[in-house]
Parts: sequence; structure tokens; C-alpha cells
Amino acid sequence: MLYKIESDGRDGLPAAATFPPAMTTISRSDPQRAVAYFSMEIALEPGLPTYSGGLGVLAGDTLRSCADLGLAVCAVTLVHRKGYFLQSIARDGSQQEHPQTWRPEDRLEPLEPRVKIELGSGTVEVRAWRYRVVGVHGSEVPVYLLDTDVPENAPEQRAHTDHLYGGDNAYRLAQEAILGIGGVRMLRALGHTHLERYHLNEGHAALAIPELIDEELVITPDDPDGASERVRDRCVFTTHTPVPAGHDRFSPDLVRAVLGERATRSAQVDSDADLNLTELALDGSRFVNGVAMRHGEVSRSMFPGRAIHSITNGVHAATWAAPTFQELFDRHIPRWRSDPFSLRRVTAIDTEEIAAAHAGAKRLLLDCVEERLGIELDPQALTLGFGRRATAYKRALLILHDRERLENITRSVGPLQIVYGGKAHPGDADGRNIIAEIHSLAARCGPGLRIVFLPGYDMSVCARLAAGCDVWLNTPIPPLEASGTSGMKASLNGVPSLSTLDGWWVEGCEEGVTGWAVGADGDSQNLPPAECDRLHAEALYDKLETVVAPCFYQDAARFAEIRRQTIALNASYFNTHRMVLEYVFEAYRLDRPAREQS
Repeated sequence: MLYKIESDGRDGLPAAATFPPAMTTISRSDPQRAVAYFSMEIALEPGLPTYSGGLGVLAGDTLRSCADLGLAVCAVTLVHRKGYFLQSIARDGSQQEHPQTWRPEDRLEPLEPRVKIELGSGTVEVRAWRYRVVGVHGSEVPVYLLDTDVPENAPEQRAHTDHLYGGDNAYRLAQEAILGIGGVRMLRALGHTHLERYHLNEGHAALAIPELIDEELVITPDDPDGASERVRDRCVFTTHTPVPAGHDRFSPDLVRAVLGERATRSAQVDSDADLNLTELALDGSRFVNGVAMRHGEVSRSMFPGRAIHSITNGVHAATWAAPTFQELFDRHIPRWRSDPFSLRRVTAIDTEEIAAAHAGAKRLLLDCVEERLGIELDPQALTLGFGRRATAYKRALLILHDRERLENITRSVGPLQIVYGGKAHPGDADGRNIIAEIHSLAARCGPGLRIVFLPGYDMSVCARLAAGCDVWLNTPIPPLEASGTSGMKASLNGVPSLSTLDGWWVEGCEEGVTGWAVGADGDSQNLPPAECDRLHAEALYDKLETVVAPCFYQDAARFAEIRRQTIALNASYFNTHRMVLEYVFEAYRLDRPAREQS
């Protein structure tokens, strides 16, 4: 078990006076901020297209918890005036991408300072907009969204902050320079002159490191080693990618063309080698972590000799609880929004009340399906949810590996509904084909099997899907899932997971208590892809046919208890309040100078 569900007699977090110095330092109320958080994407709210998926959603949840906890944090990202893309699905199942243009001047607070950065196109002027993340007790975390769409810039330069993950490598490197180099300069221009930690959320922001070194060299020009070490003391790096191909690399010629010789020297880049931003962040950060215990192991194997820790991701409870569960928790656990750890007390709530809250969340999901697709699903049928980025390793099609076997299960145990959602990157042909294949298979299913694909996947659709399905399905190829937070969102709403043992599920799976494992840990190691798929498809069908579906249809009391334990065990732990406090005490450690820490 993760831990025992026992009341400790307290309803909230410890009083501020009981926190060690690290917490009181980061919670101070003066205008300075202790920590600057850099992320290429941040999901601030559903209506702002400043994110594409899990990385941005995690960043937004992180900052919401920082605000709830009253921490002295600020954040830097890009404005992404044209967003990622709006998704629709054509009649033939092909994904269609549409611009998602928005006007920051209608939603954000303009800031006066301008900073300049030298790129291959010349001098680029950068402005910033401010979004205020407001916590449950009124504390604020300012988010600065950098923008190059100003009259002083040439048309090409004005477009640098338009598209999230758009364009070619030169465009991407220019954006990462604006985020890292421009972000540090903007923080200085806004008066953040005494920041104690710089948290780089993925390697996109690694160019902040050479900029910080340049700042130190102004003070101590004759001590480059000391300057690098002082910057390293202040940097924290979180890596999210468990495969080498996912780490940004740029050729020497491109680096020189986009960043120039000065930036190349500051980054200590070998003129004959690619610039690997993950390696730059690893070299320049004192504390490095993966986003789950298993991901930490994988990262250490990818980067031998590196000290890579693990801080498992979480989700922001108040953001992802469905309205019916918010009402339920408000009645029985009044402080759950500020103290999601107290959700362990859900064991005192009658399972019938939890079932009623789930029925309400399921109704919202089915209404969403009917509104968007004109399809009416059965509220009594076992409904699986799958909401993930459409890409090959996440294996959205695994449950459809043997459609005849799946339809036999529906005849022997009961009907089955699968609700899909997710976007494929425009350049990911495999991901686009997955969406088309789901669409094709949905049209050929027998009467006991219903499959639908919800278009326009975003925070709102994700929230309805994760809360409204009966079982959350997640079938990545181990160990390619760094963490995966969608199952955590489901658990907050009493939805158990049915998942391969990868990412967070290695820690969160209590078989038959919080959900079910597909296969055994390590069972697919060194198997060819086709054999791995066959093995896990068989394991998935066996578990669905002999355990999950019979429990749902024949043992309602047992399934209700699983819902309750899913909240008590997983939702109370896999939340961003716990995650942020781990960063405070393990990564930021503001109670003493970074160089003194182990």
C-alpha cells in the first residue's frame, strides 16, 4: 500500500510556524520572488490556447498549487498568439487543423518593459503580458508571457511567438532563445533581481543558463568557472522525456546562424557537435529530476553518471474535480481545495453518495458526446475513457487489437463503450493514422461495442472524459510513459485505471483497490514491438473479461468501494500540492545556500 488511510486528527496543512526555514523563505510576502519557473507552454485556463497537452497542463497545475500554498514564485512562457491548433475530424476520420488565433490584449495585462535579444534575423524586441494565477486564499503567482509581435520588429520576427511547436528547427530554436535568454532579461526588467532559483521545466528553457552565466561574468569577468558554478547552484531542471529522440538537438551551423558566436561561447558548445538542450540543462543545474520514480530510473540509464532524482507529478485537485465531486467534497471535506491530502477522509463518505456524484459526471460526458457527435451513449454501459496525445507509443489501438475477441467480451459479460479524445501533432503521420483508424473501426463495431472519438480535445474535454468514464484506459509501451497525469485526474473523480505498469501507475496501482494492471512489470522488456502488443492485448482482454467488466456489472458494491479507495489513496497523494512541496523541500532548498546541499 502507498500508506494507511488513517486520520491524524488535523484538517489542514501544518501551521506556517511549523514549516522549516525553506518554506518560510519561499512564502515571504515581499515583492521579490524566490523561484522563477520557465516553461514553453502553460495551461492557464481552457479559453487561452497557450498549451498543447500534458506538459502545459502540468505547468498550469503546478502554478495553481504554488498560488494556493502562497509560494513566492513567478513564471515565464511565450504568448503563442496563434496557439497550437483547433482540431476537427473530417468524415473520413482525418484530423483537420485550424488556427486558434486569440488577442492577448483582450485577456492579459500589458507590461511596459521591453528587452532585446540578438537572433539570426537581427535584434528582436520582446514585450510581456501578465496573467495572475490566484490561489484559494488570494495569493498570486504572476505569469509573464513573452511576445515579439511589436511594430519595431520585422514581420518574420513578429511571428516568433505565434505558434506553439510550429515551424522548422530554426523557428523552434529562436523560440527557445526568446524563452530562456529573453525570459531572464525580462525578469530583470520587471524588477526580479534577487531570484534564488530558476526552475527549467523541460529543456526548452535551457538557454537561460548561458544568459545567467553572462550576468555573472559581468561581475567576475576573470572567474568563468566560478560564474558557471554559481549559476549551477541556482538552477533546477525537470526532464519529461524518456526517449533520446524527444530531446531537442540543433546542428552547429544552425546554432551559429540563430544564436551567434556569443551565445555559442556562453553555452560552452562544441563548435563541431550538436547543441543538445537537455545536456546543457543537465550540466547547468544542481538538482535534476524525472517526473515519476520509474522515469527517474529510465533517465539515469539514458544519462549514465548523472544524479537524477524523482519527483512524481500530480494534478491540481480543485481544477480537475467534476462539479458533482466538488459539491460532494465541499459537504464532507470542507478544506479539500487548500488541503487535497485530506481527501483520504473520503473513506467516511457513503459509497452511494460517491456513486451519485459519478453518475452526474458521467452524464456530463455523455452530454458532451451527444452535443459534439449527435451520438447517444448508454449511461448504464461500462464506459472506458482514453484521452491522450495521439502518437504511436501510447497505443490507443491496443484495445482494438482483436476486435472479434473484444466483441465476444461484450456478448459474454456486458456492453462496452470506449470514448476517445486527443490530438496528433500535425507532423506525426502515425498519430494522424491512429485517429483515422479509430474512426474507421467505430463504424464497423457490433451492437454491444460503441466507439466514439471526441474532436477538439482541450482542458474542458479532458476534464469531462477523465471524470465521466467508468474506467480510465492507459496502454503505453513501457517504459516510454514518463508520468502520465490523465489517470490522476480520473482518480480524483473516483475513476480507477486499467493500465500498463509504466509512469505514475507503477506507484499508484493497488490491484483491485485503485484499479488494475495490464500485464506484469517488466514483462515486455526486449520484446519486438509486435510481440509486445500481442502480449499486452491478451492481458488487457483477460483482465477486462474476467475481472473489470464482471466487477462493474455483477458486484456494484465492490466497484463502488474501488471508486472510494481510488480517491482516498491516489487523489490524496498524486496532486500538485504534494508535488510542489517536494520541490520546495528537495529541489529548491532555500533554507541554506545551494552549494552546501547534497
